[in-house]
Amino acid sequence: MCANFEGVSDPMSYARAFQIEPPVGVVKEVWPGYPSSFIRRPFEAGLGDEAVPDREALAGIFGLIPHWAKDAKIARHTYNARSETVSEKPSFRDAWNKSRHCIIPAQAFYEPDWRSGKAVATRISRSDGQPMGLAGLWSLWKAPQGKPVLSFTLLTVNANDHALMRNFHRPSDEKRMVVVLPEDSYTAWLTATVEGSMDFMRRYRDDGLVADRLTTLASSHRNAELF
Repeated sequence: MCANFEGVSDPMSYARAFQIEPPVGVVKEVWPGYPSSFIRRPFEAGLGDEAVPDREALAGIFGLIPHWAKDAKIARHTYNARSETVSEKPSFRDAWNKSRHCIIPAQAFYEPDWRSGKAVATRISRSDGQPMGLAGLWSLWKAPQGKPVLSFTLLTVNANDHALMRNFHRPSDEKRMVVVLPEDSYTAWLTATVEGSMDFMRRYRDDGLVADRLTTLASSHRNAELF
């Protein structure tokens, strides 16, 4: 499961990879409860107004906050959604059933390598060095003060047979990985119906990702007190 990723903080790289300008204030290092950017299809797109773009980039909280949540602390536990159960889990099923698809731009994500017997922080990126578009779901929550809050979660799939991703997490744990979307599927994912959503829940090709071990954790962090 992915609890830490590196956002695409360079505006030019972001625009080249996703054909849209990033929102203001994209941070490089993201943990549950932190703000980052996500891309979705505007509600008005496809309704005949040619002035409406096919994509919009927005700021949201990493960790999906369902509409029924009492506070934003739930984001610390809802940053990943298992594709096998996403349609059933109370935190995610509304976003899934409404096809609230989004793309989360990332330069890399981090996982612990336990093959030595202890966790070794590892940075995982595309083998060609290009930004990744990770498949996710977004939600809109109204805070007690009345402020609307956008949030998102990363979708994950089983990675027991993936040449690279099977090496991460504890030996006894199921191996999981985020859904790295092929670049030519970005628009299709954003416009997919709920009936077609599972077609995108696939492992990225084995040779498409590389891993770099780190001498220290990516960063010390704390859960952001947002509200």
